[in-house]
Amino acid sequence: MIDVKQAVAIASQYLTELFPDKSPANTQLEEVELSEDEKYWFVTLSFTGTIQGVIPLGKSYKLFKINADSGQVQSMKIRKVA
Repeated sequence: MIDVKQAVAIASQYLTELFPDKSPANTQLEEVELSEDEKYWFVTLSFTGTIQGVIPLGKSYKLFKINADSGQVQSMKIRKVA
């Protein structure tokens, strides 16, 4: 089973690889939770970025569901913040 630090690192790497054209910057860990059945890590990251280094984007939040045994990202969703 992967630990919390590994889950956060996997989510951060996945974010960077998935959005290379948006240059995610100022990535911050917002939330992390292990599911009750201990099968998944839920990691919320926030970041700012620009498109091609010019057009600024606002702060975005992404929620990653990571398999706690394999470390594979199962899903990534937009995390709405109230």
